[in-house]
Amino acid sequence: MPKGAQRERGAASVFVLAVGLVLVAAGLAAATVGSARAARHTARNAADLAALAAAGRAVEGAGPACAAARRYAAANGARVTSCEVTGLEVVVRTEAPVGSLPTVATAAARAGPAPL
Repeated sequence: MPKGAQRERGAASVFVLAVGLVLVAAGLAAATVGSARAARHTARNAADLAALAAAGRAVEGAGPACAAARRYAAANGARVTSCEVTGLEVVVRTEAPVGSLPTVATAAARAGPAPL
């Protein structure tokens, strides 16, 4: 075996391992982005439905309206962080966990009668 060939022995293995590591890192990044997008959609859907549920109970007062918002948000995998009732208009803010990451996706929604 020539001297130069012996020095390069195993270089292909290192290159294949490096390419494999890059592919695994790209897969993890894509999974994290996908999880964040799913959490954002969960938070938005929960906020929309919670605001609609609260608006339906707004005539009963802030207590029953926000209780309905919390129930609907929880049923949709999120948590209400804020519920504001002003007359018949309701603004609900929610948060949903992002997979196993220590962060949350947030959303807000308004419901009530159409402005004149």
